Amino acid sequence: MSDAILYKDTLPGGKHWSMRMRRGTSLKLIDLEGGANVGMLFYNPENRLERYNAPDTLKGQHTFKITQGHCLYSDMGRIFCSVTADSLGWHDTVCGNSNSALVTKKWGKQDYQHDRNDWLQNGTNAFLVEAAKYGLTKKDLAANLNLFSAVIPDDDGNLQYQVEHSKAGDFIELRFEMDTIVLLHTCPHPLNPTSTYPFKPVEYQLLTSAPVADDDACKNACAENQRGFENNRLYHLGV
Repeated sequence: MSDAILYKDTLPGGKHWSMRMRRGTSLKLIDLEGGANVGMLFYNPENRLERYNAPDTLKGQHTFKITQGHCLYSDMGRIFCSVTADSLGWHDTVCGNSNSALVTKKWGKQDYQHDRNDWLQNGTNAFLVEAAKYGLTKKDLAANLNLFSAVIPDDDGNLQYQVEHSKAGDFIELRFEMDTIVLLHTCPHPLNPTSTYPFKPVEYQLLTSAPVADDDACKNACAENQRGFENNRLYHLGV
């Protein structure tokens, strides 16, 4: 867990933001009303070709979900961040992102020119707006996290979105193991079946983090994570 709060704010539902998280800091996200979804992507600010890799994150840790003890990997075998605290036990990283066509089909067409801050933003365009601030474009988008959302396969392998999975006050905390560009949005999960567009706000807190100890739960969760932390150590040595 982390210590002092350096900064905090609330991101309203259907909005987007980005930041550069420093190594040794943590990002805590809190679902304020229940039913939130936070789409998220990571990039290395020193080499933006290095970005979050969902397949490696899952297969290296033999999991279908993200929760406390897991690490979130880049496509170069390094760890962007570790999940040091989580009240939910399940966050999705397989179902991707909403787009304009999907949002229009589910909830109708509203745009900023006519509806101002009540317009219905989609996750893909939200990422593109934030990505552009760092010289990134559509070709740089990858499979994203959907924090606070759970999608569970049934006996036939069909993915079932879990309604009311996240409750008010649920949280997840990410400890950053390297400097990272973080893109995030609060647009709905692409499989959310609700009849009205869910404007669900999330509080985000930037915190200081304690040094990674030898007995750290994320580092020692599996052999792959130990290799990942070693890759980070060599990266920061310049090797």
